Amino acid sequence: MTDPQLPPPSPNGHVPPVPMAPGQHPPITPSYPAPAYQTPGAPDSQLPPAPAYQAPPGAYPAPVGGYGAPEGGYQPSDAPQAPKSSALGIVAFALSVVAAVVASIIGGAAGYQIGFRLPTVMQEMNESMSDLSFLAPVRDQVLMGEVSFWLGTLAGIASIVLGIMAIVKRAGRAWGITALILGVIGPVIFFTVVGVALGVGAGAGSATFYGA
Repeated sequence: MTDPQLPPPSPNGHVPPVPMAPGQHPPITPSYPAPAYQTPGAPDSQLPPAPAYQAPPGAYPAPVGGYGAPEGGYQPSDAPQAPKSSALGIVAFALSVVAAVVASIIGGAAGYQIGFRLPTVMQEMNESMSDLSFLAPVRDQVLMGEVSFWLGTLAGIASIVLGIMAIVKRAGRAWGITALILGVIGPVIFFTVVGVALGVGAGAGSATFYGA
């Protein structure tokens, strides 16, 4: 069955082209260049040159030589960096030793002397002495204990601050960590030493005063 709008097929199988009407132009068929295929084994010189890319009108042209680095930007240095000084960490460690060791030794010595004289002070103490005036016989030892306490406190605070700075700046980090630990446990060491020395001194003073 054939379409009624089309002419009947020719019995010979060939239909001649329909003639164009007067004033009618033939349709324009775009022609595309045939792609160039490279024959296996053929040199690259036989291929036609590739068309050069052209930027569309109004596009922003790229600067010649590419984009340069911004002024003032980071410039990597090939020179090896000099090692940082460990002076800050060493100073922090020295202050922590003063806070945890030196102050404890001075406080322990003062505590022993106070404990040794404590039996005599307690004997001379009467009901009228309701304040700390009964410590007058050992006021020098008490003053030495107070000085050692405040010395250890200031040195401990300074060692903690400088130790943290040394850790952050990596200026003697190992020294800074040690100083930080000693600065934190310094008060515990101080009061432990003073308490033990006070008890030992009180025991020795009681044995001397009351007899063995």
